[in-house]
Amino acid sequence: MKNFRLPLIAAAAIITCSSASAQTVLTVSSWLPPTHTLSMAQKEWCDLLEKNTTGKVKCNILPRGVTAAPGTFDAVKNGLADVSYTVHGYTPGRFVATQMAEFPFLGNTSEPISIAFNRVASKHPQFAAEHEGVHVLGYFVHGPGIIFNTKRPINGVEDLNGLKFRVGGGMVNEISKSLGMNVTLKPAPDSYELLSTGVMDGTLFPAESIESFKIDKIIKYATTFPGGLYNTSFVFMMNEAKYNKLPPDQKKAVDAVSGEVAARIFGRGWDKVDTRAYGLMQAQGVKVTKADAKFVADVKAKTAPLEQNWIKQADAKGLKDPAKVLAEFRAEIAKLEK
Repeated sequence: MKNFRLPLIAAAAIITCSSASAQTVLTVSSWLPPTHTLSMAQKEWCDLLEKNTTGKVKCNILPRGVTAAPGTFDAVKNGLADVSYTVHGYTPGRFVATQMAEFPFLGNTSEPISIAFNRVASKHPQFAAEHEGVHVLGYFVHGPGIIFNTKRPINGVEDLNGLKFRVGGGMVNEISKSLGMNVTLKPAPDSYELLSTGVMDGTLFPAESIESFKIDKIIKYATTFPGGLYNTSFVFMMNEAKYNKLPPDQKKAVDAVSGEVAARIFGRGWDKVDTRAYGLMQAQGVKVTKADAKFVADVKAKTAPLEQNWIKQADAKGLKDPAKVLAEFRAEIAKLEK
C-alpha cells in the first residue's frame, strides 16, 4: 500500500510557506510629524487595510519622511517609499486638473469637499493621467483657507498691502497674487522659522496648521471667509509597480479602502483638528475677523478670471468640458454639505 502521508505533509508545508510569503509590507512615508492629522490619517488607513486583510498587508511607517515635501511625488514614483501623500501645488505646473479643488468659497469643511473631489475626479481619466507613475489611492483637501498674520487685522483687500506672506503653491499662489499680496512659495513646515524671524508677516493656512506648525503663539490675527479663501488639493498615492504586483485579493483590499473611504479618513481627521484649533486661537488671544460681504465680493471679483484661466488650461491638458466638471464638483459639495 502506498504511503500518501509524506506527500500530504510536503504539500501542507508548501502551502504554509506560500501563505507566509504572501504577506505584503508597504513602506509608508510622511513628511509631517507623526502627531499631525495627515500622518495619523495615513496610519488609520494602514490599520484598516491590515485589519481587512487579517494581516496579509501591513505598513512599515518610517520614523521620518524619505524626502522633503516637494520631492514626495517623485519619491513614491521612483520607489523610495510605497505609500505617501503630497500637495499638488508643491510641484508648480505639474498638475492642472486638480486645481479644481483649490478655488475660493468651495465649502466649510474638508470631508465633503474631499469626498466630492474623489467622486468627480474618478469619472474623468485626465485626473489620473496627471499622476503617471503612481497609483492614486485618493484625493483630499484641507479645511477652509484662512489669512493669518502677525501685524494687523485684515478687514479688506487694501489691508493686505505691505505684508509678506508664505503660501504653499498651486491655486492659492494665483489667488493671493490676484489680491495684490506679496507672496513667497515655501512648504508649510518652514512657517515657524519664517514667521518667528520676521522674514514673513503672515501665512495662508487652514485653522489646524497654527497648532501643528506651532505658530499659535506667533500669530496675532486671522481672517476667515465663508467657504474658505482657498483650499489645497492633496493626493494620497502608492507606487504603481508595487500596486500592480499585489496579489488579486490584496489589490481588491487596497481598492476597498481607497477613493471615498480614504478621502473620508483624511477629511474627517482634518475637520476634527480644525475645530480644536479655533479653541486654541481663542485661548491664545488671536483676533479672528470674519470677512464681511464687501470683502467677499472684492475677492470674488478679483479672482474670477482664475476660473476662466483654469478652464482653458485644463481643456488644453485634455480634460473634457472643464466648466461642466467644475459645476459638477460644486453641486456635489453642496449635496454633501446638506
